Amino acid sequence: VQLVESGGGLVQPGGSLRLSCTASGFTFSIYDMRWYRQAQGKERELVAAINSGGGSRNYADSVKGRFTISRDNAKNTVYLQMNSLKPEDTAVYFCHAVWGSNFYWGQGTQVTVSS
Repeated sequence: VQLVESGGGLVQPGGSLRLSCTASGFTFSIYDMRWYRQAQGKERELVAAINSGGGSRNYADSVKGRFTISRDNAKNTVYLQMNSLKPEDTAVYFCHAVWGSNFYWGQGTQVTVSS
C-alpha cells in the first residue's frame, strides 16, 4: 500500500500550487480521502475532505474559498488545488485514505509560502 504526494515546493504569497496524491495497493475508489497539514511545532490539522464518489467535499474554515479538493478514481489520485496562498499555509501536507477502520497515510510534501 502506498500514498505518494507530490507538487509541494516554495511559492510566494498569493501564488498557487497543486498537490497530487497517487494511491496504489488498495481499492482507491471506495476510500474517502483527506488532506491534512502540520506546521512546525503545531498539531496536524484537517484541511479538506472528499468522499469516495467525489460528490461531498468539506474544508477547514482557514482554507475555504482558496483550496479545492478533487479526485480522479480512474487515476487513483486525489488533488488539492491551493490558490491565494498565505505564509500561514506553510506546512507539510499529508494525504489520508480512510474506509471504516482502515486508513493509510502518505509521507507528506512540504509547502513553503514565503517571499
